[in-house]
Amino acid sequence: MPEAVLLGDEALAMGAIDSGISAAYAYPGTPSSEIMEYLQAVAPKYGDFVAEWCSNEKTAYEAAVGVSLVGRRALVSMKHVGLNVAADPFINSALLAIHGGLVLAVADDPGMHSSQNEQDSRFYADFARIICLEPRTQGEVYEMTREAFDLSERFHIPVMVRLTTRIAHSRAVVQTGERRPQNPLNKSTEKAGWLLLPSTARKLWAELLENQGQFLAYAENSPYNTLELNEEFFEFGVITAGLGWNYYMENRDEMAVKPSHLHISVYPIPGEKVRRLAERVKRIVVIEEGFSFIERALLGILVPAVKISGKEDGTLPSTGELTPDNVREAMGLKPKQGIEATGLEIPGRPPQLCAGCPHRDSYDALNQAVAGFDQKVVTADIGCYTLGYLPPYQAIETCLCMGASVGMAKGASQAGFHPVVATIGDGTFLHSGITPLVDAVASGSNMTLLILDNSITAMTGGQQTILTSSRLEKLVHGIGVDPDHIKLIIPLKKHTAENAEIIRREMEYEGVSVIIALRDCIQTPKEKKKKEAGE
Repeated sequence: MPEAVLLGDEALAMGAIDSGISAAYAYPGTPSSEIMEYLQAVAPKYGDFVAEWCSNEKTAYEAAVGVSLVGRRALVSMKHVGLNVAADPFINSALLAIHGGLVLAVADDPGMHSSQNEQDSRFYADFARIICLEPRTQGEVYEMTREAFDLSERFHIPVMVRLTTRIAHSRAVVQTGERRPQNPLNKSTEKAGWLLLPSTARKLWAELLENQGQFLAYAENSPYNTLELNEEFFEFGVITAGLGWNYYMENRDEMAVKPSHLHISVYPIPGEKVRRLAERVKRIVVIEEGFSFIERALLGILVPAVKISGKEDGTLPSTGELTPDNVREAMGLKPKQGIEATGLEIPGRPPQLCAGCPHRDSYDALNQAVAGFDQKVVTADIGCYTLGYLPPYQAIETCLCMGASVGMAKGASQAGFHPVVATIGDGTFLHSGITPLVDAVASGSNMTLLILDNSITAMTGGQQTILTSSRLEKLVHGIGVDPDHIKLIIPLKKHTAENAEIIRREMEYEGVSVIIALRDCIQTPKEKKKKEAGE
């Protein structure tokens, strides 16, 4: 079989291509962005599938469900917090009579390298009562993605493939297989299976619950869930999941005795294999990346006869990533002695806006505009501009989730606070900022929205914004913002005083005003030159 050196994200994309997808949809977010980037890079070579960024994760998921409705296969990818946005269609789609294979690829971020939290998507899969696959190597990413499409069509459910940062962003040699043809167009005839009226939804929910036994049987018999028993060692056994297997195996050779070991890559949790392990040991150590999902399931409510150790009892750290070092201590091995570095103490370098970034000039103008007020609220959002919280700008005060800056500003203004300014990027505005702006206009809220439009989704790798900058002004006008209070400014140092005055005047206006600070990301010309040079 042909081999390729691929990131975990790229292996997933390749697995989807070879599964015969007709379409793939996504919203950029580290550590999942490279899935769509790879698909778009190779799509011209194949010429027979769609690979598109969407406005947000919800619209991406809904488009993928539409592909499934007419019988074809679709992949939808996002990061873990993006699944919060897509949760409504995702959880409800578990009740539908999924027709063409529908696979959801979610990349979790333990350690919060580029995220607000380190939530675990396995809980969403469990909540939706579907099958979840968690690969431990890049090769398994490819294989299990192909398996996921087959499972989706076999059981008529969406199937989740869960990655974590290290497997998504590290490379390995992957053996690929033959590409299967795309499904023919074949609209689902299960009309009642696609309409979630209460009367039909109750029936579909009952059917989903009836099928749980089949899902569990698949997990019990899956070759990806392996159980090795040591009949001569009873002190403890090990359960690993995903990358936990890698970290355990890295330490295993140093152990005097190899304990019984169950690895889980397919959920629901294979209860019979767990019981077989528990019958032979006094204690079980659970090594899983992310939350203590398996560990909590084993603990339940009553104290079990077998002691369970992991993140809940402090055997492993409850936050951050697993490493070979913290896993070895859980196995009873002594910490490895590192080499102590000597020499100059290197100061830390906090993240900062790029030299020449237009957000620098926007924040300079904003700070000048609010300087004369005794009190003010400046809300912000997810993106490069969130770095405006740090010195030397210290211009913003909040960051919750995509689009929240607009809704929070509306709430603060309606509570009677003034002045209130919301800052949001163009990509984030199109993702989740439009609807709260509609709310603000409808309520006549007294607030100013500053859209920091750098014409690109910069924080997640420079993806093209879904709508061009020239259309934002018309969009804001269409929502109902007074055209006299839609202002366009160019964030350059020479315009700072003028821009500050514009912002200040709009802050004093009693109603919703929108200022669009328009200037390309400083990295855009560099990337354009690279592409033109064929690099």
